[in-house]
Order: sequence, then structure tokens, then C-alpha cells
Amino acid sequence: MPNFVAEFTKHMKMMITSNDFNALKDMVAYLEKVPYDVTRNALYSAEELYKGYNPDDETSFETCYDTLTYHHFMHTGKHGSDALESLARALHDHGIHVALDNFFNAFNGNKCIGLMGGHALLRTDKMFRKVVLLCKRLTEAGFLMLSGGGPGAMEATHLGAWMAGRTIEDVDDALQMMMSAPSFRDKGWLASAFAVRNKYPQSKYVSLGIPTWLYGHEPSTPFASHIAKFFENSIREDSILTLAFGGIVYTPGSAGTLQEIFQDAVQNHYKSFGFASPMVFMGKRFWTEEIPVYPFMQEMMQTGRYKNLLLTITDDQEEILETLSNFKPAE
Repeated sequence: MPNFVAEFTKHMKMMITSNDFNALKDMVAYLEKVPYDVTRNALYSAEELYKGYNPDDETSFETCYDTLTYHHFMHTGKHGSDALESLARALHDHGIHVALDNFFNAFNGNKCIGLMGGHALLRTDKMFRKVVLLCKRLTEAGFLMLSGGGPGAMEATHLGAWMAGRTIEDVDDALQMMMSAPSFRDKGWLASAFAVRNKYPQSKYVSLGIPTWLYGHEPSTPFASHIAKFFENSIREDSILTLAFGGIVYTPGSAGTLQEIFQDAVQNHYKSFGFASPMVFMGKRFWTEEIPVYPFMQEMMQTGRYKNLLLTITDDQEEILETLSNFKPAE
């Protein structure tokens, strides 16, 4: 069988000018040298994303796949003006989109639940454990947990899914193993997560994290069994909210979480996908006193400025489970 590249090169030389051919060669050369795979059409696993990282050697984080890609992203510009770099990122993100479509061919999208909350939530915070236990229960009940795939409440989401099927004692042991590095800024944050993964391996339950290299200074949680990491954050944000057909649970957060609340409210108001799904606020005092979004949403519903919002606020795990279980999205 003739060499495809050689044959392709031969035909291209016959079809286009020398200048165009050289430009094409330069483009292919650039796509081959970027530190990420522009032909990728599968979601990442934690092992792939952190390829080259050794939990016993903190310095190895600087040379793993994820970090090298982030450094390249920053060096070429968050909103790079170079056409070849823009093409490379677009090809990569398109492949991840294709992979997401394939992923949801195997899972019921109507059972997909998003959890949004602060990236700064510490592992030592009581809310972190509450999120872990909630997501553990939801996963065991047949829901697929989805988050932005980073630290804080996002990590708690996927830790809960990862620990599905295990005892509360196992969960508390895992949390204790991670207490020495409460924040993603602390030394040992990633290593302690991998230590939990190794002690409590998981192959039955899955969860989906959708992080971005725009926030690459926040490491992606290795507890997500499937990771769709994007360069383009706007595509990533829209994907998170769009794919959570079964509803979204909002835990305490700040600017990013507020953005997601109002973006989700617009989708539900207009029934952008043919139906509105539940918006569940976990943390009564936070959402009614510290950041009183919930009473604002209620008022907007009463005045007719928002319609179709399915609002719930509770700190009760059972009520959240019941609310999401009773919701039946359009088939």
C-alpha cells in the first residue's frame, strides 16, 4: 500500500501553487508541534490529563500534559491572535465536542445533574462534606453528576460520585486523607486526591467534569471519571448548563456561580430545549441572606419577568433527591 502522506504530498504539489503548498506545510508542522493533540476525539481520563505527573514528586506537576498545555496556552495568549494557534485550539475543542456527543449516546442525558458552587470551598468546610454526601447519594440513585471539573465544590461533586457504593466511614476516611491540603493552592492537594483514588479505586460509577485551560491555574479534579477540557471557556460554560437536563444544584459561590444561575434562568425562562428543569439552591442562609438571589428569583417570578422557573431551596439531602427524582424532562 503506497505511503499516504507521500501520495498526498505529491497530489497537493500538483494541485496548488508552491507558496500555498509551503503555507500548508507550515500549518501541518505547527499542528504537530503544539503540546496537545489536535486530532483528539475522546474525553480525557485523569491519567491522560496528568500524564507525566508523579504524586511522590511535586515538581513533576510542572512537566505533565495538563501543565505544559496550560503554559503553552498562556504563552500564546488566552485569546491568541495567531491564526494557526486558533485553528489548533478549535480542532481540539471540536474533537472534545464530538467525544461529548458519543459519551451521551451511552448515558441518559435526562439523568444528568449539574452542581455549581465556589472553587475556593475548602476540603475542611462542612459544606464540602455535605456536597460529597449529596453527590454520592445522587450517583447511587442513578444520576450522572456534572460540574466544571475544578477544585472546591466541583471536586466535592466528583469525590461524591467516586465514593458511590462505599460506606460513610470510607467517605470520612477519604476526607481525612485530604485534610492536610484544604485548598487547591496548598502543596499536596493533587497528590492527596490521587492517594484517595488509589486506596478507593472506582470502575462502576462515572461522572463528567468540564474544566477549561482559561482557569488552568485551578487544577482539574482527578475524581471525575471523564473529563472534557476545553480551551474556549464560553463553549465550556454553555455546555455545562446545557447538558444538565435533569436540573442543577447551586451551592454557595461567588461571581462564577451567580453567572451560571442567571444563565440557567434564561434557558429555563425561554424553555430553550423544550422544557425547564429544576433549580435547587442548597444553603438557605447563604442564598437568602448573604447573597439573596433566591428571594430575588421568587420576586421575578411573581412579577412575570421570569417564567417557568422550578425553584427549590433546602438544606435537606432527602428533599433535594426527591425534587430531582420527581422531575421528568421532556422525552
